[in-house]
Amino acid sequence: MSTSGQEPEPGHGTRPEEPHEARHGAHSRPLTRGEKWAAYKESPYFPATVLVFILAAAAGLFAGSYTYAMANPTPHRIPTAVVSQPDTARGKEFVAAMDKALDASLVIHVYRTPAAAREALEDQQVFTIVRSGSRGVELDVASASGAAVAQLLAESAVKVGDTLGIPVAVADVKPLQKGDPRGLALFYISLAAVIVGFVGSIQLSVHARSLIPLERIAFTIAYSLLGAFAIAAVVDWLLGAVDLPFAESWLILAFTMFTSGMVFTMFNTLMGRWAMLPTWGVMVLLGNPSSGGAVSWPLLPSLLGHIGRWLPPGASVNAQHTAVYYQGHQKIFPFLVLAVWCLVSITVFWVWRHRHPGGRDHMPEHAAAAT
Repeated sequence: MSTSGQEPEPGHGTRPEEPHEARHGAHSRPLTRGEKWAAYKESPYFPATVLVFILAAAAGLFAGSYTYAMANPTPHRIPTAVVSQPDTARGKEFVAAMDKALDASLVIHVYRTPAAAREALEDQQVFTIVRSGSRGVELDVASASGAAVAQLLAESAVKVGDTLGIPVAVADVKPLQKGDPRGLALFYISLAAVIVGFVGSIQLSVHARSLIPLERIAFTIAYSLLGAFAIAAVVDWLLGAVDLPFAESWLILAFTMFTSGMVFTMFNTLMGRWAMLPTWGVMVLLGNPSSGGAVSWPLLPSLLGHIGRWLPPGASVNAQHTAVYYQGHQKIFPFLVLAVWCLVSITVFWVWRHRHPGGRDHMPEHAAAAT
């Protein structure tokens, strides 16, 4: 209130009345379509909506990939050893009938002696051995190379023998262990190593985001070694499901887990928050169904049977399978596959480490402030 009783002049205590449009025009103006879209992309609703559709698609693809690979296994290419001595007409007739019964899926390899054929089976070059003689035909199968393949061969051989009137003796020369009658334990432990491998890398990115590259690699090695030990110890020592060559199986699982973790780290470096998409696609949607662990590769669709050997899950299953059932015949190829994936992932992560969403400055905060 003025002490003189006069009204204050404009500009001396009050502001002139502003038009409503001038004061609120910026807020009342309708947003353009572009502005709405930009605001939506910056909100948490955009990634949440994208995830809804991604998860729905992933669920369908997950079910479809496993169903396509495993629901109706049929023979495509079964390497078969045929012993040529003695080479009888009845033996040739039996092999031809077997090939016809299995939709021409037998790939014949001829060996002069039973010993040479058995060595090829031990080296996993063939899945079965056919020997003919004056009394009939002997068929050796190896359940360790694939229970479903061995069962299919045995059943087909008996049917063909009955049709031709040829006695057939079937022997499983490489049976599965008692605690794993379907041969799935090795697939499950490899699957556990793959999934825990990249889930562990995800957790490091969430809960230990500030790790620098060398520290991130070191902790990935640490959880891989400890996690692989836990898998092998539970399956072998606690459950007694499979008698593992412990040190070799442990290191294969650790190599698998580390590779899987580094694959996610690579994709996280390249794609940021969407890194789970290619990781899940390579490791789970494609890698696990084509690994040959649940369904042996001769019964997989041809393309999957070839691709699976070049992916980490397939390499892990192959190495583990040979370590358990074909000791002394281990091959370098599965380890080369894991090594290539591992080295490529580490190289990409290291070269583009500045793009990785984690990390921290090397200089401590108090030193930086002092500087």
